[in-house]
Amino acid sequence: MFYILNGVLITVFYVNYSFLVPKLLLNKKIGLYLITFVVFFLFFMYVLEPLILISKDFQPPNETFEDRILNRKENGPRFEFRPPIMVILFFGLSTSIKLVSEWYKAEKERALVASQKVNSELSFLKAQLNPHFLFNTLNSIYSLANKKSEDTTIAIVTLSELMRYMIYETNQEYISLTKEVEYIKNYISLHLLRLKDSSGVRVNVHGDLNYKIEPLLLISFIENAFKYGTNYKGDTNIRIKINVENDELHLYVFNACYITKVSDKNSGIGLENIKNRLNLLYPKQHTLEINNEKKTFEVNLTIKLKK
Repeated sequence: MFYILNGVLITVFYVNYSFLVPKLLLNKKIGLYLITFVVFFLFFMYVLEPLILISKDFQPPNETFEDRILNRKENGPRFEFRPPIMVILFFGLSTSIKLVSEWYKAEKERALVASQKVNSELSFLKAQLNPHFLFNTLNSIYSLANKKSEDTTIAIVTLSELMRYMIYETNQEYISLTKEVEYIKNYISLHLLRLKDSSGVRVNVHGDLNYKIEPLLLISFIENAFKYGTNYKGDTNIRIKINVENDELHLYVFNACYITKVSDKNSGIGLENIKNRLNLLYPKQHTLEINNEKKTFEVNLTIKLKK
């Protein structure tokens, strides 16, 4: 009878784990699940337990069934793991294990869906950024060509290098900060070609660049500075500072606002893009402050970097 009890309890465990919980409980058929549990409980209470109690396998060698009843009356009831109690324990154990297992599985699926959503959004944001960058840069080259500047050829070569970086280097999740800063410097040099006086542009880079960063993360602020910080005469007032210290990147961008009215309905798309990407890629690991006055525009960005 001992082996029968163990076999039945194991059966109860796996039937509940494999069928009752996933088919009934998880499908919100709670009433039917409780009825099934009661049926199992009554079966053990009124059929199997009496058979176990009268079985010699569950009695001490010198104690009869009548002696056990008398001892219980004299000494009081004592706690035993009777079959009905064991049914409850096995039901509870298998239910708990199955629910935890399903919760863990659901969490993994939610994390996967969230990751796919983030990747999809980032792909969209990058695709949105590249045409915007290309549009602004081609405007700069057009300005050089319109002036028949000898720097037009250099500008086209520089643009091809920038596009090569954007197409072949930025497919990685993270890229060397050194490459990203070099890309920014090339971008700035492209704009300097069309300026009458480049002394108004001051760029400073300090600190250890041996870190990783999401590609094309900083360029929108630089684009914005040149777009609004240069007037039609080519005069400009832009300050760009990149400092890396204690695993943090600090970006400061200042520009005078020569353009106050913008007719382009897509103006500012780069800044919205970067805000969304920062929230997706560096949640609670960045701070961004933007001060937009009538005649000046300032950006203070801090990002926690990874080696």
